[in-house]
Amino acid sequence: MEGTVLNGKTYPRVLTLIVTGSTILATPAVALADSSLTTSSPTPLLALAAAGFALAHPAPTAESSRTPLTTPAVEPAPAGFSGTARKVPAWKKALNWAMSKRGTPYVWGGTGRGGFDCSGLMLRAYGAAGIRLPRTTTQQYSAFARKISWKNLKPGDLVFFHNLGHVGMITKPGYMVHAPRSGDVVKVEKLQAWRRASFAGAVRPDPKGVELADERAELDTAIRQSTQAGTALAR
Repeated sequence: MEGTVLNGKTYPRVLTLIVTGSTILATPAVALADSSLTTSSPTPLLALAAAGFALAHPAPTAESSRTPLTTPAVEPAPAGFSGTARKVPAWKKALNWAMSKRGTPYVWGGTGRGGFDCSGLMLRAYGAAGIRLPRTTTQQYSAFARKISWKNLKPGDLVFFHNLGHVGMITKPGYMVHAPRSGDVVKVEKLQAWRRASFAGAVRPDPKGVELADERAELDTAIRQSTQAGTALAR
């Protein structure tokens, strides 16, 4: 009979179970060669088997039975990503729109149908960004109380020349996009020294500034109409 000999007696599979580390439950019935061994009197071999099972399967303790309180690993966000979509500023939308019109012919009084003049290009560019500008260069300059100096120009600023007779939009330091003159097209131009000499001022468009300009325009209109009505009554 196959098995393990211990103290002159053959025990099939029992010691093999202990050596292999299998649990005593895996072999519910253990056939012993010695019929004198009974379940009422545990043998050293069975005690050894029970000890092997206890070592292989220690009873859980209060500490080990607890669910570990660990924080799930959070994968870091990619560099430059905040987790929420960033709102594109109005000046960037306006600049992108104006740059997309490069090559469009200059048309005096044009606001997009076949071409642009200088203020018409600015009007449409900021209109695409949700900011409504007045129509002419003088009105666009007057629409904003805050004026920008030459050394503080930033992309998106409206820059005026020749006594407010011409306007362009700063694209990057030292450059602007504009609609130059009849026979030319919308393009980017480097700000040369002669442009600096003819600089008349600059503004940085924002919705609040336009609202204030509208309020002033409405007030001026009301005053003018009141003056005209008073003059008519005096006659």
